[in-house]
Amino acid sequence: MSEIDVLVIGGGVSGLSVAQRLTLKGACVEVWEKEIQPGGKIRSDSHDGYLTERAAAMLLNFRPEVNRFITEAGLNSCKKPRADTSHRYVVNNGQLVELPMQLGPLLASNVWSTRGKLRMMLEPLIRKGGSEDETVSQFITRRLGREVLDKAMGPYVAGLLASDPDQANARSVLPHLVALEKRFGSIAMGVFVHRVLKRKTGTQTEAFSFDNGMATLVKSLACSHGVCFRGGRTVTDLSRIGNRWQVTAITSAGERTVTAKQVVMSVPAYTAASLLRGHSTELAQLLSDIEYASVVLVHTGFDRNTIKHPLDGNGFLTQGNNGTSLNGCMWMSSLFSNHAPSGKALLSNYLGGARHPEAATWGDNRLISETMKTLRPLLGIHGEPEMVHMIRHQRGLPLYHGDYYRRMRQLERLLTQLPGLYVEANYRGGVSVRDRLICAMRSAEQIRRNIQSSSSTTYSLPKLILEPQS
Repeated sequence: MSEIDVLVIGGGVSGLSVAQRLTLKGACVEVWEKEIQPGGKIRSDSHDGYLTERAAAMLLNFRPEVNRFITEAGLNSCKKPRADTSHRYVVNNGQLVELPMQLGPLLASNVWSTRGKLRMMLEPLIRKGGSEDETVSQFITRRLGREVLDKAMGPYVAGLLASDPDQANARSVLPHLVALEKRFGSIAMGVFVHRVLKRKTGTQTEAFSFDNGMATLVKSLACSHGVCFRGGRTVTDLSRIGNRWQVTAITSAGERTVTAKQVVMSVPAYTAASLLRGHSTELAQLLSDIEYASVVLVHTGFDRNTIKHPLDGNGFLTQGNNGTSLNGCMWMSSLFSNHAPSGKALLSNYLGGARHPEAATWGDNRLISETMKTLRPLLGIHGEPEMVHMIRHQRGLPLYHGDYYRRMRQLERLLTQLPGLYVEANYRGGVSVRDRLICAMRSAEQIRRNIQSSSSTTYSLPKLILEPQS
């Protein structure tokens, strides 16, 4: 039986990021992953010259620490910047309408009614309010009005996060906006101040992928110097032996057991619950109660001449009452030239989620039919896709629904009762790749400190971040 400093259970972006950061500090780290290859849901596939993503399509960043992470991981040379386009569309009354990102053009957009524009302009005058259980719908309606919820924030929460805005916890799903209200009393005032600060610090928002897709990120982390990635290991037992953790996994060569000073759980909540039930029934139940949404991706490749729309943007999101099963469509070949052959177009379509959970049960033919029924009139498509590739995630994204904020505080409290055990996964602290990297950096730093002070019985945990998801 071998002994190591840290064992990371789960080889997705969360676990690999923690491991990479710890090895920079000189720790001995192993990563055990049940699949043979690293990355979890993040994977890039090639189909007839099209490059498709199984999960995250890009990394949207505005944080300097993420820039530092990418630099220190040696990934700057293979970054693939998103094309310089600011057009974003929503489906409004059966048509694509551009939704500007700048405040002036946003207020002038014909997406809004006159009443809706006046309501938005009143936002700086609205008093602070809300509670920690306030939903996204309640928060946005209270501050900006129902129209902004229905036409902008609702589609964002449903399309990108697979969540229901009527159930999603505002503090957890839109923490940055909630923090702006709390600090400045107004979202508009907070945005203005942050823009000024960004100009002074030089930290600007950027979106990028990598030369061979998002899989480049996780593969690079798994191959980092000092990271010992071991695929094909399914953990079956987690025991506390003295001041160490003993972990057993099933492999193709039989059982393997290791003892570790620190263990990082970077697996889905339901998997963590089964491993921790013998240590804390309360913690296991808390993890079991975390809901997941099923997500279906339908990647469609076309000859560019069969599409009338200029595809001059990121894609589009849909409103909940527009009669379509699509939550959104991302124009990947417009964003990244390496995602489709010359003269072709790759459209990645998102179905399912909390808005349309039934889509996860549909067969391939119905998924294609429902997708094309939406795409044809909106984009002026004639003909059929020449490439179709579908991905089903039965438990795709965790839902930050209900009293999520309170439950996460309870989770932190329960973890302090299990010294040397950490939870670092996308059901805690944000689902975006940016969020995962930030959380990993904080966890790695705290683990390093706890290793250095291992003689103490008091362990501290990294706090949840308060940043927007995307």
